Amino acid sequence: MIDVVQQINAVRRQVGSRTIEAGEARAVTISQTYPAAVEDLWDAVTNQERIPRWFSPVSGELKLGGRYQVEGNAGGVVERCDPPKSFAATWEFNGQTSWIEVRLTPEGDGRTRFELEHIALVDEEGLAFWDLYGPGAVGLGWDLALIGLTRHFASGGEAVDPNAVEAWTMSDDGKRFVAEASERWRDANVAAGFATPEGAQAAADRTTAFYTGAEAPQEG
Repeated sequence: MIDVVQQINAVRRQVGSRTIEAGEARAVTISQTYPAAVEDLWDAVTNQERIPRWFSPVSGELKLGGRYQVEGNAGGVVERCDPPKSFAATWEFNGQTSWIEVRLTPEGDGRTRFELEHIALVDEEGLAFWDLYGPGAVGLGWDLALIGLTRHFASGGEAVDPNAVEAWTMSDDGKRFVAEASERWRDANVAAGFATPEGAQAAADRTTAFYTGAEAPQEG
């Protein structure tokens, strides 16, 4: 279904700090270049009829000030929209609010880079969760979403079978992808200075276990 090594290497993963209106925050950023013009990629990520071809269905209004809901996931409000370049929205899930920013950058030869930044405030609860699971808790979810987008463009815009994606995720190749992507998020965590190598590894192991259905490593 997907070339694990190629997809791992096609994605850039970064972790950093941000200061936003609500306060100090940490940001998890993921990006990948696709063989599509910026207008086509914009349509893929904002057209409610097309989004379910590679991601979960989205209801509501995808316009400035509109409220949206991702099926079985987060909802929020579109706070900024500059087609076909970027949009920003709140990401409200399980009683917590974070933010996403999507940026599209043409790279020539009919290719466009998709970049998503997921931003969360630095508070006691958030830091405890970060120490436990690291940036991969959020990052791996977006890694798997980008696989859907990769398959969508590789098929010429056809719909991706969500059942096939789920089955692949739990296959040996899928688990290998999760483990290797988790290691990249571990490295980004250390590079940002947010964790020691030992702490980042422990967090990555817990996140990998969560995404693959394996037994979580024991403390100590």
